[in-house]
Amino acid sequence: MASGTETSGSGDIGRTLDLLWDTGRRPSRGPRPGLTLERIVEVAVEVADRDGLGAVSMRRVATELGTGTMSLYRYVPGKGELLDLMLDRVQRPSENPADLGDGGWRPALHALAHAALALHRRHTWLLEVNQSRPILGPSALDGMEKVLARIRPMGLTDPELVSAVVMVEGYVVGAARTQVYQEEAERRSGLTDAEFWAAQEPALVKAMTSGRYPVLASLSEDAFGTGFDHFEFGLQRILDGLEVLVASRRAAADGPAASGSAADAPAPVPTNGSAADDPAPANGSAAPEDPA
Repeated sequence: MASGTETSGSGDIGRTLDLLWDTGRRPSRGPRPGLTLERIVEVAVEVADRDGLGAVSMRRVATELGTGTMSLYRYVPGKGELLDLMLDRVQRPSENPADLGDGGWRPALHALAHAALALHRRHTWLLEVNQSRPILGPSALDGMEKVLARIRPMGLTDPELVSAVVMVEGYVVGAARTQVYQEEAERRSGLTDAEFWAAQEPALVKAMTSGRYPVLASLSEDAFGTGFDHFEFGLQRILDGLEVLVASRRAAADGPAASGSAADAPAPVPTNGSAADDPAPANGSAAPEDPA
């Protein structure tokens, strides 16, 4: 599977937007009354899922639908526009609010990451599309609206909120590419992952006993094992970093008000002698609070 073989937005942008938002002229009834734009896009996605993005063509989709190629052009101008419709189709967000986690920005971003990973595993051809300039349709905007509504209480600036989503999605794409490429390598080579590394074992054992790689040689046997969830580990560290930022922003926002109220409060006026002469109560309530 080649990476970046297609580019979103490569068709007629205006026509694509008309199709995505249903603002263009509807085609007159074709030779097959059951043929719809929705069905055409659905079949194109099925072809891409089964045989890869390179297999998707107007002719192939028409064949799958049992109609002539020219019939499809009554609904969609070409493959460029069709690709953008496919991208928006597979990005339709779940209608279940629980799928974005159980309240709070952190569960929402965590759920977003796992949903995005599952999406790329279901539709591996997404890794073949350069989406640096996406055509924004209703599904893409619906998904972004749902996520931003959940994470807005983070208290970050608007560009930072968008960046948080971009960061998580970028991490997911990298992880998905690694997973999908590993599976593709196994399929093409005919070697399982275990067989691949077993073939390298004699050379690696010799290298580790040479003394040239003392740190690598000192690692535990499970250091490169398959039992460790690298995806979850990395995701949690991203969320931890965002948690530090959120906490620091809240402290900066609350700090001046909190410290100002204490500093500006008038000192108590002693009624009998100076404050230093007054013995502290037995329960210590007047003693300065411990800076725990």
